[in-house]
Amino acid sequence: MIATIQIGHQTVGPDQPPLIIAEMSGNHGQNLDKAMALVDAAAAAGAHALKLQTYTPDTITLDVHDREFFIEDPTSLWQGNSLYNLYKQAMTPWEWHQPIFDYANSKGMLAFSSPFDLTAVEFLESLNAPCYKIASFENIDHALLAAVAKTGKPVIMSTGMATQAELAESVEVLRGNGCKDLILLKCTSNYPARPVDANLRTIPHLAQLFNCQVGLSDHTPGVGVSVAAVSLGATVIEKHFVLDRSGGEVDAEFSLEPNELKMLVDETARAHCALGKVHYGCTDKEIASRLHRRSLYIARDMKAGEILTVENLRSVRPGLGLPPKYLQLVLGKAIKKATEKGTALTWDLL
Repeated sequence: MIATIQIGHQTVGPDQPPLIIAEMSGNHGQNLDKAMALVDAAAAAGAHALKLQTYTPDTITLDVHDREFFIEDPTSLWQGNSLYNLYKQAMTPWEWHQPIFDYANSKGMLAFSSPFDLTAVEFLESLNAPCYKIASFENIDHALLAAVAKTGKPVIMSTGMATQAELAESVEVLRGNGCKDLILLKCTSNYPARPVDANLRTIPHLAQLFNCQVGLSDHTPGVGVSVAAVSLGATVIEKHFVLDRSGGEVDAEFSLEPNELKMLVDETARAHCALGKVHYGCTDKEIASRLHRRSLYIARDMKAGEILTVENLRSVRPGLGLPPKYLQLVLGKAIKKATEKGTALTWDLL
């Protein structure tokens, strides 16, 4: 049995609707007012948590602007940028974290972040972050994993790009350093990701393999992949969001707009509700519908002693007569008394 996890005031587990994490990333466009507007939008959409990313260009890469530090891939959203300049554009200023966290908390949301180095963990600890998120690109950084595990707080880790062996090592580092509450997020680390690459059937396999909750960090367009993930047991859904996808923010192209974020919250909750339990027969709401099943009815006025045939006995709606399975059994039998068309056939008529 996969254990339920408490993160702040939020209970996360298989018996709960999925925890929806709205990832702000760099979609604030270096404007604090826009960042606060994003908090408002996430809260209005019903997101349960707001997530930031905590790094500076110097804590995540080197101040080098050529060779492998320059993005030349023509399929990349960020082609033509150096890593350093990209992260300079995308970072969330550290002095913004406290006001953003406080504002998100005031709206009833959890607020936490992804640290990208040890200084970020130390900083987030000073803000009393309720949990930690490890990004896909950092899931092989064992020193970072050990640092977040030693805080004793829940850890959510994306699995993007990691092999099964690498994940086993990372989980061992986390648990070996005190992480008791772990959630893995199936993730495809390209932007935007293709649904065909989601491989959602991995979700229950991960849960079984590591005996922990599993969710989805979803970079595909729309909400369909996330809804499908819930049907496979995802307890957490993380999605990037933006006020307006046409605004040109760094992650805008694979982010949800506020109305889509609300749809994500609503539809994943509906999907979770629909999972229900193994059940056959009528639900409470179906009992009345049984009236309109098919059953055996007299189809012509009949006299006493007349023989039942396919012309005067039919399987029709509604369902107050004998079940249709008895049709062949009663054909050829005589009827006891005169019976008018539209009479439900019962045993006492035979």
